[in-house]
Amino acid sequence: MAQVSINNDYSEWDLSTDAGERARLLQSPCVDTAPKSEWEASPGGLDRGTTSTLGAIFIVVNACLGAGLLNFPAAFSTAGGVAAGIALQMGMLVFIISGLVILAYCSQASNERTYQEVVWAVCGKLTGVLCEVAIAVYTFGTCIAFLIIIGDQQDKIIAVMAKEPEGASGPWYTDRKFTISLTAFLFILPLSIPREIGFQKYASFLSVVGTWYVTAIVIIKYIWPDKEMTPGNILTRPASWMAVFNAMPTICFGFQQPEVKTWGGVVTAAMVIALAVYMGTGICGFLTFGAAVDPDVLLSYPSEDMAVAVARAFIILSVLTSYPILHFCGRAVVEGLWLRYQGVPVEEDVGRERRRRVLQTLVWFLLTLLLALFIPDIGKVISVIGGLAACFIFVFPGLCLIQAKLSEMEEVKPASWWVLVSYGVLLVTLGAFIFGQTTANAIFVDLLA
Repeated sequence: MAQVSINNDYSEWDLSTDAGERARLLQSPCVDTAPKSEWEASPGGLDRGTTSTLGAIFIVVNACLGAGLLNFPAAFSTAGGVAAGIALQMGMLVFIISGLVILAYCSQASNERTYQEVVWAVCGKLTGVLCEVAIAVYTFGTCIAFLIIIGDQQDKIIAVMAKEPEGASGPWYTDRKFTISLTAFLFILPLSIPREIGFQKYASFLSVVGTWYVTAIVIIKYIWPDKEMTPGNILTRPASWMAVFNAMPTICFGFQQPEVKTWGGVVTAAMVIALAVYMGTGICGFLTFGAAVDPDVLLSYPSEDMAVAVARAFIILSVLTSYPILHFCGRAVVEGLWLRYQGVPVEEDVGRERRRRVLQTLVWFLLTLLLALFIPDIGKVISVIGGLAACFIFVFPGLCLIQAKLSEMEEVKPASWWVLVSYGVLLVTLGAFIFGQTTANAIFVDLLA
């Protein structure tokens, strides 16, 4: 058996190397199904609470579904049709599973629990910081996408309730910016301030059922389409290989999930559910509208369709509960980076933690809200953060695999060693290409627009 030497040096940050403190500091609060350890149950530790496996599955699925779901039909159109879209989706799933296996191996070797902790322990300080910054930026961008979705769906629902033609200006209280702001302040902000998200499992169950309803509506509308809906050109093959790569950010955005310790049960079950929902929505949504499909597929349907209006209401519910979950993940990473940089001990005054948490939440909330009010196109947001999601699927697992194999204490390297290192290089190269191409496209498209 090869021995693995993993870099666990935290001394450069002048903090204790106690594993419990690091877990308390960096533990993503997204899902916690494990029993409390001694340090968590002790008077000095902060009680974080736990959630059942079923509840954790719904929380993870709720975090995965939402913005990416509505964009999948457009991703199939970008990829060049159903065959290319399915092939891309299946190929992405293979890479995701291999990435989870790599992360699970490195998690066991380094005795760390979360995605960012594993990357930090295996690849060192610089890569660990980059990973945490990437998670913070990704969750921040996703929260912006969620607020844009709320505005898109509310516009259609208000048009039906007010019985006004689409695009017509109504009273001030029907203005998109006002309705997004009101919904965000009334519902999202209060759900984002608490320390724990265990209560989210109940709302997450309802919102996941709602996304299933959305998928069912898209499928039904494809089988029995309305007379006024005429599909655009139905592509049967991609225009070029670059067209397939252009669809990858959306697929990455839909399926990535930076969580390690529950991967065997929770993440696998969540991925199966997400795959079924994404595939049903992507195929039927694309075949219904063809190349004319909107980046938000529900916007392609008539406003007065009541069944679709209910689907829009479910999507709003899903987003209202997904935003706090993604915000919790991002806030945990920002908190960890700040405490490490300041050299503040983990066991600190509860009041100081509360004040800092409220301030972080308010800044995060206001910035995402302001950006969402002035970025009306969800496709642009998903394109950028989808490229970043490719880093979580390809780049960081590839770097972990390379570093773990390079750390093995063997003088003679077997053939499997070279195969695994080559696979790690492939992952890093592919992820860097997707991220670079997506970022370049976003920059040049905006400059040329």
